Formats: sequence, C-alpha cells, structure tokens
Amino acid sequence: MITDFDAIVIGAGPAGATTAIRLAQAGWAVALVEKRDYPRRKVCGECIAATNLPLLDALGIGEAFRDIAGPELRRVGLFVGKRTIVAPLPPLDAGPYRWGRALGREHLDTLLLGRAAQVGASVWQPWTVKHEQRDGALHACDLVRTGGSDTMRLRAPILVRAHGSWEPEPDAQAAERAPHRGSDLLAFKGTYRDARIEPGLLPVLAFSGGYGGMVLGDHGLTTLAFCIRRDTLRAQRSRGPAGKAALAALDHVQAHCAGVRDALADATQAEDWLAAGPIQPGVHAPWRADGSFAVGNLAGEAHPILGEGISMAIQSAWLLCDRLLAQGAGQSPRQSSPARIEAIGRDYARRWRGHFASRIRIAAVCANLAMRPQAAGALLPVLQRFPGLLTLCARAAGKVRQPPDSPIGRITDTIHNGAQQR
Repeated sequence: MITDFDAIVIGAGPAGATTAIRLAQAGWAVALVEKRDYPRRKVCGECIAATNLPLLDALGIGEAFRDIAGPELRRVGLFVGKRTIVAPLPPLDAGPYRWGRALGREHLDTLLLGRAAQVGASVWQPWTVKHEQRDGALHACDLVRTGGSDTMRLRAPILVRAHGSWEPEPDAQAAERAPHRGSDLLAFKGTYRDARIEPGLLPVLAFSGGYGGMVLGDHGLTTLAFCIRRDTLRAQRSRGPAGKAALAALDHVQAHCAGVRDALADATQAEDWLAAGPIQPGVHAPWRADGSFAVGNLAGEAHPILGEGISMAIQSAWLLCDRLLAQGAGQSPRQSSPARIEAIGRDYARRWRGHFASRIRIAAVCANLAMRPQAAGALLPVLQRFPGLLTLCARAAGKVRQPPDSPIGRITDTIHNGAQQR
C-alpha cells in the first residue's frame, strides 16, 4: 500500500515532533514515523533553555510543560575535584520566561508527539524505515511495523531526518559504521530520588576523561548525565570486579567530583541506568545531497557539556519549517520542483550554520578543557576569583541567544509582546 504526503519526518524526538507540528499547523499533510513506543526514556541532560519556552507555547504544549517541569534554573555550578564554584545563569532579557527548566524526555517527547497527532500529523508508531529510494520527484520510504510484519510505503517531496546521530541510517550496513576508538565518548544517564542538589542549580562536572552535568527535574528526580572516553572507562573497569559499565563509569565520576559524591550520598536510584553513543559532535549535514533535510543531532551535534541539545533540536526544526513555509509561498510542496527544494535546502543549511556553528565550537572548547585535569586545574584559580566567567560562558554558549534576524527571535518577540499586552 502506498500513501502520499507533503512531508515525511523520520524520528519523533523534539526535533522531529516540532517539525511535524509546525508543518501540520500550516495545513501540510505530514507523516511522522517513530520506531519505538512512548513513553520512553532517553540519555539526555533534559535541560530546556528559556529561549525555547515561547516556542513550546507556540507549539501548544507550554502550559503542560510548566505544570510538570522542574524548578527554574537560575545558577550554574562547576564541580571539579574537591571544589565547587557557583555563579548566576544569565536570564532571558525580556518576556515572561527568564530561566530554563528541566523535564524528562519520557514526558517532553510524549507531549510533543501527542500534540503532533492533535494538529493533524499522521503518526506511524511503532514503525521503522527499512529502505529509502527516489520515486521520480518524491522520496519513497518503505516501513515495517516494529516487531511485526506489516509493511507500508510512504511518499513525499519533502523528507526530514530527525532520528539522531546515534541511530544507523536506513539501509546502513554494519561494516559502514565507524570502528571503536579510545577517544570515543560514551554517554550515560542515571536518575535518583532524594539527591542533595539545590533547586535551581545546574552543576557542570569536569573530570579526567569526561564531563557531565546534574539537574533537578520533574517529580523531584535528579538526573546525572555524563560522557566518558572509551579508553578511560576501559581503564576504570580493569581496576575493579567485572560489572556494569555504567557503575564503573559512576565510580570514576565520583572519584573525581566530590560534589557528585556528596549529592548522591543519601540518594536512591529511581530508574535503571541508560547508555548510548558514541556521540558525534560537530557540524554534519543540515541539507543532504540525496535531497533530504536534517534537524536535531543529525544536522549537527554539540558536546553536551553546555546542555544545548534540546535547544538545538527544537530551534533547528523551527528554522527549517520557517524556510519551508516562507519559500513555499503557500503552495503545496507537491507542486515544488526538485530545484526549488534544493534552493530551500541550501538556504536552510547556510542559516543553520550561522545560528548553531558557534555553539558547537564553544562546546568543543569547554569539553576539551573539562576532560583535561591540567587545563581545568589551571583555570580554577581564575574561576574562583571571577565566578562570573561561568555566567559569560553560559551566555556565549547560546543560553539566551536570539539573533534579531532569526525567525526564532521573531516568533519569540511576537509571543512576548502578546503576553505583555494581556
């Protein structure tokens, strides 16, 4: 069976669901494909910067988000060795939302997916894209029901990839995947009850061979998420009894960060550990030679030391939709030629780099400093004397960045002005 759409979106995380919502709100026929059932947990720092809160309002989940998200994140901390340095987080300069908050992906993704279905997107879940090909001017995706044998072919002139940089591409062969390297960064996430972490504090963790963060999120749960080099983890596991990689990684983090050790001293684990990776930091391909678009981590990924992953996912999707809807001039994309779609893709890629490339570079610098004890140690006296440098770093990383020529800035200004008038 074949079903035609204006756009197919692969992956229903924050980037994919945001794309589906915006296009469906504009009257497009959208297919949103997700291979896993929801709710589902993900390895993620779960921080959502204040710049995204007006976008959540525009998407239609702002009130539900505020009902369950954790406390406002007003301070940033650095946990390194036995030391803790704390500084204010920069507030958003204008509007009703000044600081970000944290929400587990099992809640955020479910809210967004439900909203996509509510505004008219056709949700295919749990279905997996097994094969892609061109069918004239259309992208054709062959789906199979996850865990079953039902099949379906979807076709559309617009294909948006939002399945993350850690997932294999459809049709990818195992031999095409990169070999393991000692420098690979593996990601882990643990969730705790009764951790000793101040509400509103966002600690950044720096330790030999890795970095991470902690945050108090929804339902009083504290998330500990970190990345550790493969060779560092291998060395840690060789020093102790055989056991789970996550527990060996946690031992390493606690040995190098007294702040983590203290925070978890009386805490109880609320959920099983999650692991993923290796992560793929860097600018990837917002627009692809095969005529498809990418959003979220698949377009480009920042080291998660700055907690900008969800921001980049939502904002890259918003940026793409802005270009698709603006240049579509109200017509159905099925009337657009491949050349016109390519022009939109190149424009999107240029704007994407202008908005996100600097965040990726800054995150890379911060991550490499955090993973090297000598570099971090050299900076500590300066940070202890001038903790406001942490505030400046958070601002430079994009926590409150809204370029005046950005569509993201324009929609935020519109929502802020409306709230002030009310």
